[in-house]
Amino acid sequence: MTVAPHSGPAIPDLLREDADGVTRLLDGLPPLPQDRIVTRVHWQRALVGSFFLREVLERHHGWLYDCLKSQPLSQPLDQAVLAARWQAYLQEVTDEASLHRALRLFRREAMFRIIFRDFVRLADLDETMGAASAMADVAIDGALDWLYQDACVQSGTPWGIDPVTGQEAPQRLVVMGMGKLGGHELNVSSDIDLIFGFPSNGETRGGARAMDNQQFFIRLGQRLIQALDQLTADGFVFRVDMRLRPYGQSGALALSFGALESYYQDQGRDWERYAMVKARVVAGDKKAGEVLMATLRPFVYRKYIDFSAFESLRSMKSMISREVRRKGMENNIKLGDGGIREIEFVVQAFQLIRGGRDRELQQRELLLILPELVNLELLPQTVADELADAYFFLRNLEHALQGIADQQTQELPATPAAQARVAMVMGFESWRDCLAELDTHRNRVARHFADIIASDEEETEEGEASARWQEIWLAELEPEAAVKRLAQAGFEAPEQSLEQLVTLRSSRTTQMMQTEGRRRLNRFVPVLLEALSQVDQPSETLSRVLQLVEAVLRRTAYLVLLLENPGALHELVRLCSESPWIARQLAETPLLLDELLNRESLYHPPSREALQDDLRQQLLRIPMEDLEEQMEVLRHFKKAHVLRVAASELRGTLPLMKVSDYLTWIAEVVLDHVVEVAFSNLVSRHGYPHHGDGSACDSDFAIVGYGKLGGIELGYTSDLDLVFIHTADPNGSTNGDKPIDNAVFYTRLGQRIVHILSTQTPSGQLYEVDMRLRPSGNSGLLVSSLSAFEKYQREDAWTWEHQALARARGVAGSREALEAFEKLRHDILCQFRDRNALRQDVISMREKMRASLGTPVKEGEIPEAFHVKHDQGGIVDMEFMVQYLMLAYSSEHPELTQWSDNIRQMEALGQAGVLPQHDAEKLREAYIALRSTIHRRALQNLNSRVEADAFPEERAYIWSVWNRVMEIRAEREG
Repeated sequence: MTVAPHSGPAIPDLLREDADGVTRLLDGLPPLPQDRIVTRVHWQRALVGSFFLREVLERHHGWLYDCLKSQPLSQPLDQAVLAARWQAYLQEVTDEASLHRALRLFRREAMFRIIFRDFVRLADLDETMGAASAMADVAIDGALDWLYQDACVQSGTPWGIDPVTGQEAPQRLVVMGMGKLGGHELNVSSDIDLIFGFPSNGETRGGARAMDNQQFFIRLGQRLIQALDQLTADGFVFRVDMRLRPYGQSGALALSFGALESYYQDQGRDWERYAMVKARVVAGDKKAGEVLMATLRPFVYRKYIDFSAFESLRSMKSMISREVRRKGMENNIKLGDGGIREIEFVVQAFQLIRGGRDRELQQRELLLILPELVNLELLPQTVADELADAYFFLRNLEHALQGIADQQTQELPATPAAQARVAMVMGFESWRDCLAELDTHRNRVARHFADIIASDEEETEEGEASARWQEIWLAELEPEAAVKRLAQAGFEAPEQSLEQLVTLRSSRTTQMMQTEGRRRLNRFVPVLLEALSQVDQPSETLSRVLQLVEAVLRRTAYLVLLLENPGALHELVRLCSESPWIARQLAETPLLLDELLNRESLYHPPSREALQDDLRQQLLRIPMEDLEEQMEVLRHFKKAHVLRVAASELRGTLPLMKVSDYLTWIAEVVLDHVVEVAFSNLVSRHGYPHHGDGSACDSDFAIVGYGKLGGIELGYTSDLDLVFIHTADPNGSTNGDKPIDNAVFYTRLGQRIVHILSTQTPSGQLYEVDMRLRPSGNSGLLVSSLSAFEKYQREDAWTWEHQALARARGVAGSREALEAFEKLRHDILCQFRDRNALRQDVISMREKMRASLGTPVKEGEIPEAFHVKHDQGGIVDMEFMVQYLMLAYSSEHPELTQWSDNIRQMEALGQAGVLPQHDAEKLREAYIALRSTIHRRALQNLNSRVEADAFPEERAYIWSVWNRVMEIRAEREG
């Protein structure tokens, strides 16, 4: 981007002598090359600002004028311009010495352009950083390309397995740029951090004698470093730093991809994760480099929420701060308080913590990440804006400091003249004004850094607060004293709690933990015990939370998450206290701890539309063909949102009807995407289904939900009763390279949907699927055409299958197919039926279900419990009663078929006069009461059997209405 150059403040009096010298210099040289934008005034200001620019003009004005004639200073610098300029220099390269000279001349020209345009504000920060980075890319790749060809002539070409094709092929070096180079954020005078890799081990071919690939690439890397780093009469290109490679200075200069992966997987340290955030292939074999970067990505971005990043970054910052104080570097705008490094730490902390989950954070450029942090609600807009403004200011100031003499420095100037020079370049009238603006930005950055990455002092307070629990956990108290202290804190079973703590402390897993992991555990348990002392039944809650602790002993970053977020620990303890079901979910899937970080979203689940958008955002960067990753995301999405619903029900922010609505919406959103993924996968193989005349079908496929899904009454552990139908032409086939009949296509589509939903993965099962309600049950086709489904329903279906149809509705798939099903359902339900025969069928089926699923009762004995669903006066009695009335009276009242859920069906029966209004209202209240009990018991890991004397009034009333509806009314009609 080109920006309008500012005229800037007047050249200060302190620099008047410099300005006069520049005037004399310009007057003594041939006329400057013509440029429609860059004038003598720009030259005057740039040369007063930069000794480097002045020296180049003085010593090399003939060469410089030739460069500027071919490419004027007014033209923005980008990769293409720099690549073209390198090609011009490359024409003169005949040997290694001339390569060195060409690289240094190229660097001199590029740096002159970059600093000149930056100092007179012809370029903005993006162009300056981008041009410096692109110049490095071009120089490294250009040097490597020439040196590689020369090395192959001398020693033969290295061969090995190509990581892209899996076949033997010539090997090339892969150069990774780290830090600011990797992030396209290079300074105008910076060293470069590189790592060298090569695809695989092997030997060279075509040389005088075979050479090991690693030896070849080490020698090539040494020559590349020399080409860039060696100081000659023409200067140098870049200071090259290789200390970020595996094992640092003691490690091999170049490693195979396998060795790199093994190192980072087994020995990679926290600071190396931080360094790898910005890693980018800058030269060499780019395609092979993409494979390497994909291989290393799991090391950098963990699948779980990794709050250990705060801990490691805090440690790194403390080390830097000590060094700053030791060396008196408080005026360093990179390393000092409120400096560039603190902005980078804030942004990269979130990348390391959340990047595995939120792929939009897996970018390298800091200024691209900040808006994403706002979008993900990880930073407020005002904080992101202030950090961005500070970053712009500090980086521009950094370039002003470095561009003066082409030196790598971040120290503020000490002399009045140097201060005046920097202030002028930055566009200020005085150094005092510049310093005031700098202080404002640094104070803001320091404040935000302290808010986001807790200080060591806060850790000390945490340690003091949990001191009494440290003694118990570390066995510094005698058992009797420990039990007494636990009892005093409210633990209802102190002996049991102490035994559990001792078991955890002495377990093999704990004993085998690495030092850092054990340190985290030793910090966490006392804090946990303190939190437990604030809830009811802390001993029982401890048992539940320890399931989670034991599950994450090998991934203690989860403990750091809770230590760093006291609010999340509070929610964990409270939810586990109230629900063992939630405790088990968290232990099985610790990733769900992330949901505890935001209390607002935890207790206020999103709307159906927001659910759709959330899932779409999560899947945006995952290719449709990556079925495994799609399935993992779907499973986490479902578990996370079900957890929110459960937490909201416990908190009382969601009533029963809304709980079922949300659980049903989650299933519907998942099913919508599963259909899309499965359909896309099959189309990629076989093409789209077509009609017999060759015209294209739509997807023509629908999922019908029965039972609780159809009735919008899903619970936390409900399976999905599904039926698959399609409306495609049975005589048609697909139009792909491997065409198949439409019927086969849709059968495979159904199989793939069931596979995606029910397969056990590391994240568990998405949903258990029951397909027994399809025509002919388990012996029938998995997917039926709508015409076959209609024929079965009209001619062969049993009464209980029409009862089930009363609670069916389309939940996913083609809108046209869903509408066709709804019309058919309406027609089937509205058929005239013999009410006495219907009554007998319904009663017979109800008695069979009660006998097989209800509470067993011996004659003359009182039942031991009441099954809320299946016993007399329970939920199923109400459901069967409603279904009987729907089937019996929809021919007279077709409006009854509008709803598929029991509550609204009861209301509709009352409004139509089929059921007395007061009966409909009282049944509705009883239904809600019984279903609420089932929901609450599910959260306690309890079944649907309650005390034998529970709900006496509701049961008596339901049974009285059953007798009136199913027997007395029937006899009267007979």
